[in-house]
Amino acid sequence: MSGKPASSGNICVGLDDIEDYTRGNEGEGEVSWDRFNRVSDLMQKGNIGFRENRFEEAINCYSRANSIKPGDPIILGNRCAAYIRISQFLKQRSALASEYRLLNGLDLTTHAELALKDAEKVVSYRSNSVKSYILKANALILLERYESARDAVLSGLQVDPMSCPLQATLQNLDRAPATIWRCHGKPERTDDFDCTLCLKLLYEPVTTPCGHSFRRSCLFQSMDRGNKCPLCRTVLFTSPRTCAISVTLNNIIQKNFPEEYAERKLEHDSVTNLGNDFLPLFVMDVVVPCQKFPLHIFEPRYRLMVRRIMEGNHRMGMVIVDPATGSLADFACEVELTECEPLPDGRFYLEVTLILLPLYRVVEVEWAHDMLAPEGTNGLEELQEMANNAAEFGRLWLRRAKEAAGQDRRRLAELLNAEALMPSSQDPERFSFWLCTLSDRRPQERLDLLQIRDTKEVLDLSLLNVPTCYTLSWG
Repeated sequence: MSGKPASSGNICVGLDDIEDYTRGNEGEGEVSWDRFNRVSDLMQKGNIGFRENRFEEAINCYSRANSIKPGDPIILGNRCAAYIRISQFLKQRSALASEYRLLNGLDLTTHAELALKDAEKVVSYRSNSVKSYILKANALILLERYESARDAVLSGLQVDPMSCPLQATLQNLDRAPATIWRCHGKPERTDDFDCTLCLKLLYEPVTTPCGHSFRRSCLFQSMDRGNKCPLCRTVLFTSPRTCAISVTLNNIIQKNFPEEYAERKLEHDSVTNLGNDFLPLFVMDVVVPCQKFPLHIFEPRYRLMVRRIMEGNHRMGMVIVDPATGSLADFACEVELTECEPLPDGRFYLEVTLILLPLYRVVEVEWAHDMLAPEGTNGLEELQEMANNAAEFGRLWLRRAKEAAGQDRRRLAELLNAEALMPSSQDPERFSFWLCTLSDRRPQERLDLLQIRDTKEVLDLSLLNVPTCYTLSWG
């Protein structure tokens, strides 16, 4: 990454150059000539990169030098300056430049935090050096911690009251708008704490590399229609999996506006945790329990649904439009999202496992279970014996099917997947639906199966429709 030096209008000043690493200027601690030469070579390369505005290359060199000679204030100071310059560059970069020349890497806040970490170490090693306080003040300004930055400047002026960079930084801080200062008391509730998309208090705020903060779910709902910042149109390379909540901002909001924050949390939970009797619906096809298959989600409404499901109990319903009525079928199946992988183009790759019977739609569901004979009766014993025999048949069928598949890897993978999902015959209802997955059924046939409440009937239909290309007998 490269960029022009910070403009004179910026609050941050005093980072025009870095220190050279020489034998008489290498800090505390004796090192061998061999180690010194290796560190000196890396520092020279890093300084060349810094002066040519190749800051990432400079940071790499400084970090390698630090691994050879840890805790050297010159190495840490130069690396801190490089972090600050990258953060300044990202903060001043226009949205138009971002669209035409895309960048990858850490955001400006992360670079500023790394800079502050190095600066605090340099201050501890060189408390009598003005440069230490210049580095710390600049890092704090980039993190918008202006009062702490002022304290660092005043500490540096005690070391050298005539320091021009520190005096200029203090003047810039004094001229800065009053709105940038953090108050010691409770801050006034203004729209600065609102998400600019939903116009409500920020909940789980995230800050983009371009410096704008949004409610996390609002930002990614906006990005379902394009990967640009909703405000400045900077191209964003982020996803729900990699985007971290701004902990500091979230803590400030939670501490100062606890009642409103609690309301926002309740509102958020109401759409991610719907309870046992409500399910979001994915309208696609008829599926039956004991199946596992991948899905690609690309519609914005279903991307939103997937994110909310992954924040909740990872479950949804899958249903088909009944061709006979033109409306949603009365019976559907509950599925669990066992894997969710965001793709670079914004789609989701999902793996779902079917569990129970039962714009994006949310419905109140009535759970449907098979009607079983009472415990201790002959009917229940007969059903269990039938399920045990069917399980023996299913295992034999799978073994013969794998032998017949030979070198067909796709077919073998399908059979192994079915075998892995085979439930215990001690649960006849669940086992009956697993048995029906061995046959390829039309959607209407699968829908008819879901509506049957007699487990024996489902077992009979499943056995009748298992492919008969392998010689088997079952009595």
